[in-house]
Amino acid sequence: MSELDPAALAALDPHQFAQMIKSTPESQLKELMAGPGRGPILDGIFTRLPQLFRADRAGDTNAVIHWNLTGGPGGSTDTYEVSIAHGACSTTKEPTTDAPRLSLTLAPMDFLKLISGSGNPMMMFMTGKVKAKGDLGLAAQAGNLFDMPRA
Repeated sequence: MSELDPAALAALDPHQFAQMIKSTPESQLKELMAGPGRGPILDGIFTRLPQLFRADRAGDTNAVIHWNLTGGPGGSTDTYEVSIAHGACSTTKEPTTDAPRLSLTLAPMDFLKLISGSGNPMMMFMTGKVKAKGDLGLAAQAGNLFDMPRA
């Protein structure tokens, strides 16, 4: 596990991150995402999302999306909020609303696969790996709003 430094992994650019996720054994990633290294990695991912946002694809989309990532230390769940409004995107680890337009719940490994482009979002939804509550139309288009790497 020593080759996976959470701070270094979180600092990789999105394409390098996707390749690292793809090439790292799932057992190592699971161990990492169940321990204290999880926070820096998730923080790094969500901090970068606004840089990957494609305002040209968002149109007049205004939405708050909650990402609920299960399987944290002690069975905890981390919730990150992504706000899209007026052609801009912002993220926070401290949700500002109890009523997001869309709420996505998934395990950390499924999140890493989704965010690194190595998982099929529609298949993950259909098999129950991604649970969506709220605006399913927004769920279907959310991936197009970001310039995500493809592993």
